[in-house]
Amino acid sequence: MKKKIKLKGPLRIYLQWPIWMTVLLLAMTIWIFTINIKCGIIVSVFLAFYFGISLTLYLKNRQNVMNELISFATEYAQVQRQLLYELEVPYALLDDQGKILWVNERFRHILNKEKLQRKMVNHFFPDVKRSWFQAEEEDLELETTYEEKDYRIVLHKTTLEEIVDEHPLVEYPEGGVYLTSMYLFDETQIKYYMKENQDQKLISGLIYIDNYDEALESVENVRRSLLVALIDRKINKYISDVDGIVRKLEKDKYFIVFQYRYLKNMQENRFSLLDEVKNVSIGNEMAVTLSVGLGVNGENYTEACEYARIAMDLALGRGGDQAVIKDGENIYYYGGKSKQVEKNTRVKARVKAHALREILENNDKVIIMGHKIGDVDSFGSGIGIYRAAKSMAKRCYIVVNEITSSVRPLLDGFNPGNGYEEDLFLNSSKAIEKVDDNTVVIVVDVNRPSYTECEELLQIAKNIVVIDHHRQSSEVIDNAVLSYVEPYASSASEMVAEILQYIGDNIKIKQLEADALYAGIVIDTNNFVNKTGVRTFEAAAFLRRNGADIIRVRKMFRDNMEDYRAKAETIHNMELFEEIFAISVSPTDGIESPTIVAAQAANDLLNISGIKASFVLTEYNSKVYISARSIDEINVQLIMEQMGGGGHLSTAGAQLKNCSLDNAKEQLKSTIKRMRAEGDI
Repeated sequence: MKKKIKLKGPLRIYLQWPIWMTVLLLAMTIWIFTINIKCGIIVSVFLAFYFGISLTLYLKNRQNVMNELISFATEYAQVQRQLLYELEVPYALLDDQGKILWVNERFRHILNKEKLQRKMVNHFFPDVKRSWFQAEEEDLELETTYEEKDYRIVLHKTTLEEIVDEHPLVEYPEGGVYLTSMYLFDETQIKYYMKENQDQKLISGLIYIDNYDEALESVENVRRSLLVALIDRKINKYISDVDGIVRKLEKDKYFIVFQYRYLKNMQENRFSLLDEVKNVSIGNEMAVTLSVGLGVNGENYTEACEYARIAMDLALGRGGDQAVIKDGENIYYYGGKSKQVEKNTRVKARVKAHALREILENNDKVIIMGHKIGDVDSFGSGIGIYRAAKSMAKRCYIVVNEITSSVRPLLDGFNPGNGYEEDLFLNSSKAIEKVDDNTVVIVVDVNRPSYTECEELLQIAKNIVVIDHHRQSSEVIDNAVLSYVEPYASSASEMVAEILQYIGDNIKIKQLEADALYAGIVIDTNNFVNKTGVRTFEAAAFLRRNGADIIRVRKMFRDNMEDYRAKAETIHNMELFEEIFAISVSPTDGIESPTIVAAQAANDLLNISGIKASFVLTEYNSKVYISARSIDEINVQLIMEQMGGGGHLSTAGAQLKNCSLDNAKEQLKSTIKRMRAEGDI
């Protein structure tokens, strides 16, 4: 039987409506017959004419409407195809393997190819991986370059079932068959203007001369103005070469502004200005060093200037002679290879001591803590702060979670029998219970929150003081009310010994306390060999006058047999790397404090002729600890920073989590190789 196409839906009801009206009129005619037969006959005649005309029009218009619909559908498909072909947006249709099925005119014009069908799309755009077509992701957006133009590609998967109705002759496989729509958006101009906009952003910066007074004192009076003029000329020329502006704020401070486009060149030449100024020599015995702080990508000029100030604080806190870039949350360091210059003046120590006194006077309790696995310097400086707090009748506690073998001989003397509180030393949980609104937390010998004995204390305490001699990194205690960080100091104990001389009159330091501070200086300077300056000996002399006994301290730190054998084994197993680096692994079996032994072994390795830097690794508490030491030729602090640690030019370290000793050693070697190749060390 021949099947015909039928109308349905609202259109069918619309065409049939006059016929259905006949039913209503028929009912009305019957009702009229009951009233008057003659009138009913007249209405019946009109009803018959109405029904005949409606039926004729329905049968005739139905076929005409059907023909018009078929014609419109055919023409619409052609128009739609033509519109898609002439669409200004480049468009292509791909199969489930990434082969091109159909492209419009704009897409063909971009590829400049006549025959594109059945060719793989990744032949033209390698960034579109074939693996994506087998993956479950329905959408993909990526950026690519084709013939020196930048495009954004948008891919969208669509199943055939969504496009074509179910057909009795075709069965789709389980999971469906995919077609992919591909759009190309030319973003060459947009990216060009975005780059121009970024390149024209202004970068604000600060340049400080680190050792202005000391450098001038090292040259004859008649040549001092010449030295200053040469430094000014170097700075002005360097900034003018990048179309920047320099304004001298003070005798040793400069404000600079330049465009972002020049920053990359500065980074590539690693801020050659640092070395250019350092090479200025007109008879001055001391080389002039600079610190540079740059603020990048601030929301406005005010924020950019604040970034520059923070960057400068970091540069100075790390000892100067380096450039620091603060780009939002990211911090980048350049330079910092030279040894820090000790400042002979104690003005800063006196100012910080008076500020610390005010803070102590305004609080009732003091909690002191150093770094994890505390050493003698951390303990000694903590004892010094304890004495300052007790001189003002403040309740004082020291956080100690783990007692190392080096600290134990000192700590055993601070007991009730010698006049000290029974709860002087607390662990982290008990220290947290002591904190209230009138408590000040003083952090000594560390400035990184994650390295402190109890990081939680820094989050709940309102008043925090930091006293440290390590270079600052991007991780800092940023909510401190007082921060005294001096990288040129030999030890935190030296800094605290200076503070004790200015914080108050007639502070009486007990012999045990003087021994602890003196021991901190001795250990960190390796018996006054490393990082020892005039102020180091002055601090030691002050402690000697207060009862520190050199012989007693030396006896405290004699090695036991197991530790001595471990050091000997570490030195025996030393590997010479690239002829100047000593790398070894320290044993841990039977050793109470493996990290202390590793640090001592690293110091001993420097006594070998030809060794410029030593690295001793030890595995302890599921971490790999690296102790790095040098004399003056290699900046081990830069190496350790690359591995997540830090420290000083000659004394540094790092802690590696989820890492084996072998992997840590390979990581160390690759870091040294890369930094030597890049000229960083």
